[in-house]
Amino acid sequence: MHTPNLRTGPPVVFALLATAMLCGREAALAKDEARIQPYAKNSFYWQYEGKPVLLLGGSSDDNLFNHPDGLAEHLDTLAACGGNYIRNTMSSRNPGNAQAFKRLDNGLYDLEQWNHEYWDRFENLLRLCRERDIIVQIELWDPWDYFKSTGLLKEYDTKDIGWESSPYNPMMNVNYTAAESGLAEKIDFYPTREPSHHLFFHTPPTMKNAPVVRKYQEAFVDRMLSASLAYPNVLYCMNNEIGEPPAWGQYWAKFIRARAEKAGTKVCLTDMRRIGDFQSVEQVNMLHDREHFDFFEISQNNHHNDQQHYDHILHVRSLIVAHPIPINNVKVYGGTRRNNIENGIARFWRNVFGGCASTRFHRPGPSDQYFGLGLSELAQTHIRSARKLTDALNVFVCTPRNDLLINRPPNQSYCLAKPGERYAVYLPNGGTAKLDTSDAKGSLQVRWLDIARSTWQEARTIDAEATLDLEAPSEGPWAVLVAINGAGVTRHPRAK
Repeated sequence: MHTPNLRTGPPVVFALLATAMLCGREAALAKDEARIQPYAKNSFYWQYEGKPVLLLGGSSDDNLFNHPDGLAEHLDTLAACGGNYIRNTMSSRNPGNAQAFKRLDNGLYDLEQWNHEYWDRFENLLRLCRERDIIVQIELWDPWDYFKSTGLLKEYDTKDIGWESSPYNPMMNVNYTAAESGLAEKIDFYPTREPSHHLFFHTPPTMKNAPVVRKYQEAFVDRMLSASLAYPNVLYCMNNEIGEPPAWGQYWAKFIRARAEKAGTKVCLTDMRRIGDFQSVEQVNMLHDREHFDFFEISQNNHHNDQQHYDHILHVRSLIVAHPIPINNVKVYGGTRRNNIENGIARFWRNVFGGCASTRFHRPGPSDQYFGLGLSELAQTHIRSARKLTDALNVFVCTPRNDLLINRPPNQSYCLAKPGERYAVYLPNGGTAKLDTSDAKGSLQVRWLDIARSTWQEARTIDAEATLDLEAPSEGPWAVLVAINGAGVTRHPRAK
């Protein structure tokens, strides 16, 4: 019997056969016990290969797979400073990026044929990250690829991105017309936090039902899963800061989970709403939607500053304390005038001290409105320092405990602790703090971490008392580790 060539075959045929292929390729890589999943002993955090892991990251681009030049070296740099986490949008909107579908000589795309360069790049990223134990958080749909692109930021003023150049646009492919698909040829507005009338984001049967388009969307996701389900180091986010109806993200969550179950494996899924109000109905509903989602993406909180930023994290934790799930930050803004560097660094650290499962510096950009530190030298320093501190603390047995900071002014200090055993205090701007150590017995080992230099100062041992007065050695960001009788002092092998 002839077996279709899935590398060259049409996407619609591929969609029917992808699951069968998955069952036969390197299934050993995808054993459930090795996969990234909520930590069995504290499901506010992740575990990977059976061990708890805090996800720390930063990178130069959000669609790293589509930037293959120097990719291995970039990932080596991340791993060398203790990083283990990247964001990967399935996007093609940067200069030199490949599209998923084949472009014909007439300039139009054929949605029945793949562009092998795109998928080779994607599989290369998965392989490189697996070799370095780096967790890849994939985003399926980024609205900035499918709406108006020009006129918002200089970075987007190019003919190569946005709906006007998308292979799904009826003007850009040979597979359907505007009348046949229902898709508009021109989208002259940007994505917002409100639902739009753009049919591309309403194709599921539970919405406006557009099977002519949806079969190609499904084939695209099937092709992605044919590679990614074989890897244990992948998380899935349905959208980037979406404002469309929740049914859109829920459809793709069901689709991916069904494909994974047929392949005999498990996946962890989330979505990312655009709204930054975490008391809103749509955010709270998604937080509690365990039918579709396994973790919560809180990146839009990283537009907020100071105590408010931290309080939002604690509010989300309080809503799920009885049934915790990991809280991820795949984007930490800050690195330009509006979201300045100091705010970005403080957000990164407050995510850690708020008990989040991940925190990653957003990519750099030319705008004075958004973006972040990427994997700059400054970002590397803070990733390295965070890894040194949290490994020495054993963050997975701790919880946010600002109540242990006596007479604490807002945003002055933050505490993670397992009272009576270990404590860590973060001071964004140096200064002093008074820590309640009344549960401690015996001696206390106190070590200061110079965050800006990623260096520990010499430890000192003192007798435990009811309160401990802490004073940072100088201005700037500092953290201090207080361990009872030296408990919990470890080193991360990559945090050099």
